[in-house]
Amino acid sequence: MDSATTAVFEPERSVIAPSKRRDFVEVSVGYALIVVVIWTPRTWQKLPYLVAAAFIVLVVTRSFAGWTAMGLRTVNLARSIWLVGVALVAAAVAAIVASRMRTLHAPATPILFIERYMGYIIFAFVQQFLLQDFFLPRMLRLTQSPQSGAFATAAVFSLAHLPNPILTVVTLVWGFAACLLFLRYRSLYTLAIAHAILGISIAVTVPGAVIHNMRVGLGYLTYSSHRTHQLDLPSR
Repeated sequence: MDSATTAVFEPERSVIAPSKRRDFVEVSVGYALIVVVIWTPRTWQKLPYLVAAAFIVLVVTRSFAGWTAMGLRTVNLARSIWLVGVALVAAAVAAIVASRMRTLHAPATPILFIERYMGYIIFAFVQQFLLQDFFLPRMLRLTQSPQSGAFATAAVFSLAHLPNPILTVVTLVWGFAACLLFLRYRSLYTLAIAHAILGISIAVTVPGAVIHNMRVGLGYLTYSSHRTHQLDLPSR
């Protein structure tokens, strides 16, 4: 990785470098709280969801390294916009294949599409924030190289999608690629948009009975094909 690219990763202000023990505790507690949310029945999810969100926001705020380091500035947006193009091409190919296989089940109108998937689009950004701004920095400090840190981050991201076999594999591949791309471009926006495009393409091309409407954890096990096709957030 060249020096020009690496310079993008420097914090905007000096912060006290956290210890590896602190990083390990923050990753462990944050991940445990997320897993609790995923495996809690929907009617009881609100409290653990709020606790997990509060913990992650507090940790990220305390270790704030700058907007550029977190990928929340547009400095590299133009350089990384090609990711969105690739995601659109992949989604188009998936839609064509699904149409021929008669598994395509996209909403009939743009309004219905927005109503059904707006929540998922927002949630895609939240997931990328968790992946790139909470787990990845800590995994990088806990491991020996950017590649191992990226893979460790992708692994925990993937395991959070159990027992959904399709999403577990897809998120392992996407998580690893997204982490490496983030280290190169530091743009959370393009990754979140690409994530939303790819996620929605899976949702509308793979039958709900096969992928259980993108559910994970307890939601996957309790899925019923007779229920609504709305994505089940935040169990996803």
